[in-house]
Amino acid sequence: MISGIDSTFTVQGNFDKGSLLYHNFSNIHFRRTGPLTHPLESRLQNELDQRKKTGLLRTLEVLDACKINLIGNDYFQLRSHPEVIAGARDALERYGASSSASPLLSGFLPCHQNLVEQLKAWKQKSSGLLFNTGFMANQAVLTHLPGPRDLILADRLIHHSIAQVLGKGETRFKRYSHLDLDQLEELLEQNINAYETVFVVTESVFSMDGDYPDLPRMAALKQKYPFVWILDEAHGTGVFGPTGGGLAEEQGVLSEVDILVGTLGKALASMGAYVLTHSETLIDYLINYSGEFIYSTYLSPPQAGAAEAALKIIQKSQATARNIRAAAYRFRERLEQDGWQTNDFDSQIVPVIVGDPKDALELRNKLLEHGILAGAVRPPTVPQNSSRLRFSFHSGIGEDQVDAIMTIMNAWKQK
Repeated sequence: MISGIDSTFTVQGNFDKGSLLYHNFSNIHFRRTGPLTHPLESRLQNELDQRKKTGLLRTLEVLDACKINLIGNDYFQLRSHPEVIAGARDALERYGASSSASPLLSGFLPCHQNLVEQLKAWKQKSSGLLFNTGFMANQAVLTHLPGPRDLILADRLIHHSIAQVLGKGETRFKRYSHLDLDQLEELLEQNINAYETVFVVTESVFSMDGDYPDLPRMAALKQKYPFVWILDEAHGTGVFGPTGGGLAEEQGVLSEVDILVGTLGKALASMGAYVLTHSETLIDYLINYSGEFIYSTYLSPPQAGAAEAALKIIQKSQATARNIRAAAYRFRERLEQDGWQTNDFDSQIVPVIVGDPKDALELRNKLLEHGILAGAVRPPTVPQNSSRLRFSFHSGIGEDQVDAIMTIMNAWKQK
């Protein structure tokens, strides 16, 4: 609860015109004059109560160990891998627990530069920059690069870290229907000559449904209509591509992507994000104009060390990646056989659409009773009437786990 506080206070002692820094403030006493019924708390509580009634209230839970964790994004189960822990420990011992400063002061350390170089080589780009989170990386790119004479074309189901930027600045934007490249082409044809620069932004593997666009066709559109292509590979990295470089690597279009955004907090088992490109000018611009990069203590050395170690493991683990996707696809087949609504993509992310948010929570809790942790995803993260369970497959899931999940879900459906 918000306590009743006002600005009344008493001061004992004398002040002169000198700096307040040198005064003894021990005799300054702040006092409350009684409870204050502030309208802020009432308004906030009313909005929370409304969310609770509709099954949309979010809460924090301290989750103990589960038998089967299908809610996270640690696709290769590397966060406890000995080599990843050793990478974090080595950076910790060399550079300390924190960068303790903005990267433009003393926060940019050799471990950060080493990681950038590894990412550039992996993703076949010549310039790059690390950010503290994927949210900040997407915000930086979409806030600072497009200008008032530009246009952004974005997939309708683009991640919130991108969608939140659209419409806030001077740059105009339009959305095309999810994965509808025919509509994207229509928008390009109508607008490519009306703006100085057109940006096209999409995820590779979409985070809620695990579906993905036809990237070679997007590359062909780029040849016909010269736009700047921004691709978020947060969920494609590691699981797709001959070296785990992502969906763009798997579909052979890495060279066509102008700006590649990705995260260190999923397959790479750490925290942070990166922006990669062939334009050194673009990176220099973000260094100079991106508040998301400038005005924050940089990611810690152990995070950088862990990510670099995970990257090296993933590059040699594509048999594991194929197994992850194969297990997820078999789960999709079982869902369809038993009358559940899902999709027929082959990524590691499997949605089970139940519609009502209360049903999604109920099914999630039923699975949790059996030690199986899946994500109940509800509006506003997904559209109304499309609440779902999101299953995020990893290297520890096989036929036995799929059988257990299906048994519980089918029993719940028959209730």
